[in-house]
Amino acid sequence: MFTGLVEALGEVEKVEPRDPGIRLTIRHNGLAPELRLGESVAVDGVCLSVVELGPESFVFEVGPETLTRTTLGELRPGHLVNLERALRLGDRLGGHWVQGHVDGVGRLAAREVRGDWHMVWIETPALMTRQMVIKGSVAVDGVSLTIVDLHRDRFSVMLIPHTLQNTTLGRKQVGDRVNLETDILAKYVQRLLTGTD
Repeated sequence: MFTGLVEALGEVEKVEPRDPGIRLTIRHNGLAPELRLGESVAVDGVCLSVVELGPESFVFEVGPETLTRTTLGELRPGHLVNLERALRLGDRLGGHWVQGHVDGVGRLAAREVRGDWHMVWIETPALMTRQMVIKGSVAVDGVSLTIVDLHRDRFSVMLIPHTLQNTTLGRKQVGDRVNLETDILAKYVQRLLTGTD
């Protein structure tokens, strides 16, 4: 479980094919010494387990299901990724409950610059917008954000200067794909009321 509050930006060091998945090495010299084998880390919002540690980097094995349902298969050496370690009991919950289980991939459709702030529109499958509400929470590449406006196939979020500077969302361009996770409570309510996912 995570909060959607990004701790660090890591750099992709290696992407190695390991049929049917990949072996992903991320570099962050400040975070690496604090990690333990088997620990969960959200990488662009995807919960992965650390399988190897170095002094300045750490390694994950990414399976075919994850590659199919997320943007991690698009990563290349030099790309930056959002990193967050799993929530510990007793930690403050500053964002919202984020599982690290990506529901789908959206596309950045528009960016409106408003001074130091950016309004971003993200296109997404209509099935996912049914699990969203205005002023509700959504995780975009692992970043906890509040939904500003909502339509059948897209939604908007406002990015404050801190988010633009300290996450990958400040570097995303129109057309780029992003990992999306809707609020866990919305998924359970939808399932209870409709009997469908």
